[in-house]
Amino acid sequence: MPRQKRTELDFLNAAAELWDAEPEIGYLARLFTQTSLPYKEPKDNPTAWRRVNGHTQLVVQPGVLFGPNGEAISLGYPFGSIPRLILTWVSTEAVRTQKQELVLGTSLTEFMRKVGLIKDHELPTGGKRGNATRAKQQMERLFRANISVEYTGDQNRQLGVQMRVASGHDLWWKPRAHDEQPALMESTVRLSPEFFEQIVEHPVPVDMAALRVLRESPLRLDIYTWLTYRMSRLNRQTTVPWSALKGQFGSELADTKQGNHQFKRDFKKRLTEVKAVYREANVDFTDSGLVLQPSRTHIPKSKDFLVLERGA
Repeated sequence: MPRQKRTELDFLNAAAELWDAEPEIGYLARLFTQTSLPYKEPKDNPTAWRRVNGHTQLVVQPGVLFGPNGEAISLGYPFGSIPRLILTWVSTEAVRTQKQELVLGTSLTEFMRKVGLIKDHELPTGGKRGNATRAKQQMERLFRANISVEYTGDQNRQLGVQMRVASGHDLWWKPRAHDEQPALMESTVRLSPEFFEQIVEHPVPVDMAALRVLRESPLRLDIYTWLTYRMSRLNRQTTVPWSALKGQFGSELADTKQGNHQFKRDFKKRLTEVKAVYREANVDFTDSGLVLQPSRTHIPKSKDFLVLERGA
């Protein structure tokens, strides 16, 4: 049975439980706090999709398989909350272990619990729309996608990096009646050298428990990780224009009056929900954009093992 969507009261109660709790420290590569993946499946399955944040441009191309007759078949794009939670988990494990080879677990149930897709007492749901099916699909899309990052701030210089999240993976997740019986071998993923470098050199501390509360909206996840990064470095009042916010967070929406209005409405709603979790974030809306005031970091600096400073 699919999980029932939480009510607004359920969400607020879950957010309130975090206020006095010790943070569950995880990490996300700085790149993915500044740019991120699609929120929905891109229409018409284009050959490439991009996200822009100032002088940083992220381009994603879906992986390809070949059918029985030799025809190329696009795997599709990683999108939504699932690949974002997976990215945070693998980033956290890479920082914690300092290894490229990560053990995902002996069953899909175990991995989904680690990532925060289901609770400890829950089992995955099967079928075409089940969360187990979507998790496996999004994982394959994420691990096989080609990612290019370009920095365009200097007309006299070309700077970029091409990478995959994974350079290899070995998944032993054969369907079972309840997915509780462990497989004989553990599932593993080997992070690509380029992605591993992005993580260990530029990790941003985040609260994994906060991500689980915010997981039903990928926009909420993106706003939270972006604010967490920005507030860790902000030392003066800054206004981020609506046009810049839309380029970073709303590239699927048309660049029209209606599209811009919808983006502002959606962003304000999701930011309000993020502030229910990250209460210390001092932000305000104006006609010009979002005003950021220096604020307490969501992960206290005394608890982040000085990793952020090392990666700055």
